[in-house]
Amino acid sequence: MAIQLPSQATRGRRAPMAEINVTPFVDVMLVLLIIFMVTAPLLASGVPVQLPESRAGALDQEQEPTQIAIDNNGQIYVDDVPVTDVELAATFAAIASQPAGADGHAVFLRADTSLDYGRVMLVMGELNRAGLNRISLVTTSPGEAGAPGDEEADAETPAGEGGEALLTPSEVEPI
Repeated sequence: MAIQLPSQATRGRRAPMAEINVTPFVDVMLVLLIIFMVTAPLLASGVPVQLPESRAGALDQEQEPTQIAIDNNGQIYVDDVPVTDVELAATFAAIASQPAGADGHAVFLRADTSLDYGRVMLVMGELNRAGLNRISLVTTSPGEAGAPGDEEADAETPAGEGGEALLTPSEVEPI
């Protein structure tokens, strides 16, 4: 009869661990959550535009609309891609030829408030000629970031953030 010391009995074998350690998994998930929370606001439209104010409410959209932006220099962007005046009609015709929902193609037009009205009308005329008639004007609510007269708004902040409101063509009052 041999006597075994406790250190000799457990030297060769270890008892299997019966529980899963989830701490590393939780750490990784929290880091990913923070990364997505920081980068999500930056994924909004990248063209800095100072939007005019409006008291209209935001619209619910089912399909992803085409984003058209005109900056304060008059440069036109279609889904964040710069487009020249010469390419404008062909670009809008290509958008109109793509399959659309039951109501047609939705277009969000964002124009800088310091921009000449004629430049906006040129883009709206080309949209109309291409058959894109569901145009919504993107504005900011009074007192929101990016609204005119808001000196504290950061110029680096994408114009898609803040209390944007969309005006449908039926909500625009004639002058």
